[in-house]
Amino acid sequence: MVLKKILLATAQVVFLAAFVSAAEPAAAKPAINLDERRAFGYLEAICKLGRRPSESEGMTKQQDLLVEHFTRLRADVRKQEFNTAHPKTGVPVRMTNLIMSWHPQAKERVLLCCHYDTRPFPDRDQFRPKGIFLGANDGGSGVALFMEMGHSMAAIQPTFGVDMVFFDGEEFIFQRDGGKFFLGSEYFAQQYRDRPPPYRYVCGVLVDMIGDKNLAIPVEPLSLKFAPKVVRSVWDTARALGVKEFSTKSHPTDINDDHVPLNEIAKIPTADLIDFDYPHWHTTKDTPQQCSGASLVKVSRVLLTWLQQVPEDVGR
Repeated sequence: MVLKKILLATAQVVFLAAFVSAAEPAAAKPAINLDERRAFGYLEAICKLGRRPSESEGMTKQQDLLVEHFTRLRADVRKQEFNTAHPKTGVPVRMTNLIMSWHPQAKERVLLCCHYDTRPFPDRDQFRPKGIFLGANDGGSGVALFMEMGHSMAAIQPTFGVDMVFFDGEEFIFQRDGGKFFLGSEYFAQQYRDRPPPYRYVCGVLVDMIGDKNLAIPVEPLSLKFAPKVVRSVWDTARALGVKEFSTKSHPTDINDDHVPLNEIAKIPTADLIDFDYPHWHTTKDTPQQCSGASLVKVSRVLLTWLQQVPEDVGR
């Protein structure tokens, strides 16, 4: 076991070192249209809806906002609905994954995803564990990121078709520790496995908590294990663009997130972009004031550029 851990650690060091010597990808195309103030405005608008747990009033308003926004930007919009039992009462709760597609005719596609529900309560808040949790970074940042990216999606020429998926029920949890996570991504992965669509996802990228003012995105170990080519290609793109917030250092621990069911159930090699070093996680202080439009635009630029140069063999 010790030898296995040493070999794994050595492999990770070698892999991460390869970022430095990899060939630089092409520069961003002029079609990319990003605006820091607009991106931050989307984050503020989302948080003005209030708390957004699954099947809440805030979630319903958010769904309406996103359907209108992406329809206006010429995306093909559809819903994936399912029921789950409320963890405290057992009453059925309606969950909705939203799927926004560009180039829907493409039979090979890239999956971009985030969760758009918020935890019901800020249970790690020392003073107000039952207060209002807005989830600006944890829940809102991925949504604002994709809303901003949407302005460029019809104009760029991606290597593959692109689906943006907003997962519901990522953390429909009513206690501080334990509970069933990743309801939306697990259902999505099971449906993809059990009822194969007429297309194939070659790979995926999950974004989570990428709006922090002090943004730092290390390599997530499970992503490196399941989707090494995806990790390398995204980080190569960030390096070529000079986006230093993408660190070649590895996060010290595995992070269980929505990419796990995508990798394990659907077998879609998916990497997680996550800044888990966020002091306001699951507290009432996770507000837009702790976030930055500049961070949203930096990650948007990396992903929009990467979509146009995804390696043909990234999923093999």
